[in-house]
Amino acid sequence: MANTVLIGSQWGDEGKGKIIDVLTANADWVVRYQGGNNAGHTVEIGDQKYVLHLTPSGILRDGCKCVIGNGLVVDIVGLMGELKDLVARGISLDGRLFISDRAHIVLQYHKMVDGAKEGKADAGKKIGTTQRGIGPAYMDKADRIGLRLGDILEVDFLDMVRQQAEDKNEILVRFGAEPLDIDAFLPQVQVAAEYLRPFITDTIPLLHEAVRRGDEILFEGAQGVMLDVDFGTYPFVTSSSTGAGGAPAGSGVPPNAIDRVIGIIKAYTTRVGEGPFPTELKDGIGAHIAKVGHEFGATTGRPRRCGWFDAVIARYSAMVGGINEWALMKLDVLDAVETIKVCVAYECDGERIDTVPASIRRLERCTPVYEEFKGWQTPTTGCTRWEELPEQAQKYVKYLEGLTGVKVGILSVGPKRESTLLLDR
Repeated sequence: MANTVLIGSQWGDEGKGKIIDVLTANADWVVRYQGGNNAGHTVEIGDQKYVLHLTPSGILRDGCKCVIGNGLVVDIVGLMGELKDLVARGISLDGRLFISDRAHIVLQYHKMVDGAKEGKADAGKKIGTTQRGIGPAYMDKADRIGLRLGDILEVDFLDMVRQQAEDKNEILVRFGAEPLDIDAFLPQVQVAAEYLRPFITDTIPLLHEAVRRGDEILFEGAQGVMLDVDFGTYPFVTSSSTGAGGAPAGSGVPPNAIDRVIGIIKAYTTRVGEGPFPTELKDGIGAHIAKVGHEFGATTGRPRRCGWFDAVIARYSAMVGGINEWALMKLDVLDAVETIKVCVAYECDGERIDTVPASIRRLERCTPVYEEFKGWQTPTTGCTRWEELPEQAQKYVKYLEGLTGVKVGILSVGPKRESTLLLDR
């Protein structure tokens, strides 16, 4: 497998958890390198379903070691609950989970500031944040006032938390929000800190030694390229670098150690939250896709907006992500659709464009240029080999490859491990 970065290539929720789970069969390490528990990866193994928010998906594979990298912002109370649930379900963490001492901490006051800011924003300016405190935690990081996991190892950690909480209470009062009850809050922080303490370490030497040994490392991205703070539909984005470039910065593994990049992409497009979505469907077909595809956020439960495949976004993601191959997800969701549309370009201000404009206002004025594709109207869910797919479904996959300039190496026709075709054509 070599050292592989797996990234979302639309607006997140593409099904990274499933593909990561498939790829971890050959991985020695799985490294999460950005974001926080505003992301969720769903993995189904047999009749068991796991929803992971901060823990790398490799934890579900015996013998696979997992790293929560320095590029994350970690809700320590949430992570403690997540890990306790895994242990209760028979998952061993001993010697398998390592948390970077350089990762930043998310605490309750970050969430409260997040909610207060979103609540005060005008209707057209709401970001659609999950209110998990991610943005405010990254703000603290950039402002050089944040607390990091390594601070938990210091004897005065709770004093540091108290000072930060007092400062944040001043901000909350200015927003007209209720301040945090610090004395009730600190014991919760102390319990979580003590639980996580054994997992906190300097992960950089561990990963560099793994590279020197020739271990196979899988870097697990969260969200998607179109939510990247630099390359996404700003300001309707997350607060971290979601693309392949975030992997070295968020793990400490140098760029020249990365061998390949796999982009996860759906056979259609979805988006959660606010922001422009050129191919969005607000009709019966969109409702059908949402229902068949179970399009609800793994973290928030929010319904996802659904639309046709957008080749403009796919090409753009491949460009900025250096994507070598696609993992094409949820082909089966289109099984019953008679006519499938694909966006091949945008029309904007009387001009045809083939890339994603930086200006959010311009993108909102874009209308999709569609080509129509005849559906296959035959179930694909039972297919385990390329040759078993309906001919028209094969043509659709090849059509998307031609539009995007990237081959499909992995094809998913259902949520289970066994519903994954590794293509070698």
